[in-house]
Amino acid sequence: MKTMPSAIKQSATAVPSNGAVVNPVSKLPRVGTTIFTLMSALAVEKNAVNLGQGFPDFDCDPALVDAVAAAMRAGLNQYPPMPGIAQLRNAVAHKIQSLYGHDVDPSDEITITAGATQGILTSILCCVHAGDEVIVIEPSYDSYVPAIELAGGVPVFVQMRVGPGGYSVPWDEVAAAVSPKTRLMIVNTPHNPTGTVLQQQDIAALADIVRGTDILILADEVYEHMVYDGARHESLCRYPELAARTFVNSSFGKTFHVTGWKVGYVAAPAALTAEFRKVHQFNVFTVNTPVQHGLAAYLADPAPYRDLPAFYQRKRDLFRDGLKHTRFKLLRCEGTYFQCVDYSAISDLPEAEFARWLTAEIGVAAIPVSAFYNTPKESGIVRFSFSKKEETLRLALDRLAKL
Repeated sequence: MKTMPSAIKQSATAVPSNGAVVNPVSKLPRVGTTIFTLMSALAVEKNAVNLGQGFPDFDCDPALVDAVAAAMRAGLNQYPPMPGIAQLRNAVAHKIQSLYGHDVDPSDEITITAGATQGILTSILCCVHAGDEVIVIEPSYDSYVPAIELAGGVPVFVQMRVGPGGYSVPWDEVAAAVSPKTRLMIVNTPHNPTGTVLQQQDIAALADIVRGTDILILADEVYEHMVYDGARHESLCRYPELAARTFVNSSFGKTFHVTGWKVGYVAAPAALTAEFRKVHQFNVFTVNTPVQHGLAAYLADPAPYRDLPAFYQRKRDLFRDGLKHTRFKLLRCEGTYFQCVDYSAISDLPEAEFARWLTAEIGVAAIPVSAFYNTPKESGIVRFSFSKKEETLRLALDRLAKL
């Protein structure tokens, strides 16, 4: 490893005697502006309907806003405890037990995070050491690999198989990717960007791979309450053998339509949580106090998250029904609020070029699935988000009907 120049150690923008600015050696040299930022900017420029970035264009329940405002007015505006307020950790523990039958100790097995992305980063930083390998199943959420690289780890990629109906995890290839250096495996269900949901046979295959090893698991379950057609979310919390080695990450922002609040949680066994909190306390230390109190009060009623699958399934079905009148080929959408489509009957452009064309010429923004691979893979597939008002979806469908 090259030694960093002493001037850079002193200051990232140190100025030597000749007046030139010395730039730091990047820890993430391959990272630039994300595709989400680029496509959202293009959508604004072209006045397109933005179905690219995954955030709602509708507001949350006013009762949740009232609960947060009440906490602010009550003077709950100073630092909370480092792992999160007890009331919210207790509410999360109750939710996990009631949904998944897993008893979690809120005092030393739950940590409130500044969104799931911070929870993912902290989960990786606390257990991955220089040279450790981390198995990443692609396509994958874009924060995984930078987090691994910041920890000094080595990402090992396994690509999902793409069939006529959608995506699936090739567990035989995952097993083959395991080595003596494997420290962590990342699984994401429901899966962003593909909308795939792991089934019991997937969980059994995962358990077979890690059994008898010291491999840890990071479970990204931020879309846990968006599973459709009567299916259940196979949280790793349901399976004691897996829960004993897993950081389970979830998101209040996704569940309650408040992505800008950036609050989530990580549930993990006490030994893993202890390591997690060592990093957490020097990363963000703690999380927005009045929002924590508001969420704790709001969670007293389980209806908002229990009713969420039906809420988003109506949007999914409306969007899918509309797309049937286009030349897009619909892939399965078992969960999340993302719909992947095959556009090969419309264009032979590469995915990124097609997404730009669709935004500029048709007026609907999408995200190329190739952007979710370490080395872009062209499959002729883009991703739409249907986490939008009905009128937004209908406007997009009217434009897409031209195809």
